[in-house]
Amino acid sequence: MLTFFRAIVVGLLQGATELFPVSSLGHSVLVPAWLGWKDLVTAQAADESFYLAFVVALHVATAIALLVYFREDWVRIITGFFRTLRTRRIETPDERMAWLLVVATIPAGLIGVALEHLFRTIFAKPLAAAIFLFVNGLILLWGERVRRLKAVRRVAKTHGTKQDDPDARRLDTLEFKEAIAVGVAQVGALFAGISRSGITMVAGLVRGLDHEDAARFSFLLATPIIFAAGVYKVPDLLGPLGNGIRAQALVGAIFAGLAAYFSVRFLVRFFRSNSLLPFAAYCLVAGAISAIRFGFFG
Repeated sequence: MLTFFRAIVVGLLQGATELFPVSSLGHSVLVPAWLGWKDLVTAQAADESFYLAFVVALHVATAIALLVYFREDWVRIITGFFRTLRTRRIETPDERMAWLLVVATIPAGLIGVALEHLFRTIFAKPLAAAIFLFVNGLILLWGERVRRLKAVRRVAKTHGTKQDDPDARRLDTLEFKEAIAVGVAQVGALFAGISRSGITMVAGLVRGLDHEDAARFSFLLATPIIFAAGVYKVPDLLGPLGNGIRAQALVGAIFAGLAAYFSVRFLVRFFRSNSLLPFAAYCLVAGAISAIRFGFFG
């Protein structure tokens, strides 16, 4: 049963964990399981359910929050995109960013449409989510370790570094093949427990970006994907699956949007001077404890 209290809890959870590198899908499985909301856990992995229709509203609200926060960036990026269609040239950083986002979105979009349903029904279960959350922590640790290697710093210096950080590469120097690789990395988020923002940040870090630009590219890239995922499933919310939960979906969406807005505001500032290590530690501890809980105690 989806009460308003549950809608608010899940909405806040979705809005925050979609952007924090700790996996929103993993937490949408694990938190209800820890709270004893077994009907929501079961509904998460079902072929079709009221809970999946509810999540549609949360995705749309999260994407809207990202659009609002990065509104000035998106105006420049969209303007740059249409300018390139007219001039048939890429000349400015905003024009390049527009096409980097396009080519990075395509792999995740195509593979997501093809495999999302299959992966969710197989892996959106507490034990699997706990294991993948632990793996997510290892991925974040690996990204931080690789970022400090001299080879990565040489990549940054080869392509052009930021004025305030001689070891960090400028975001607008990413090559299109690298953007495609970042897009492919997002496919890992189909596994409940693997974070989309985390894995895309790691992909950016290993190509020489600093934490601030890796996070910015991750959030910009997430916006169209999250929004498209929500809009694609809107018929579920408007159809029979949405009966009896539309009011809860609206309330949950409001809280998800607020949580997403304040989360991205915090994270953009956080990654100016901090790393992924606190989130890696959290994922390792939470994943291990949850794996023990749901692996040995059902």
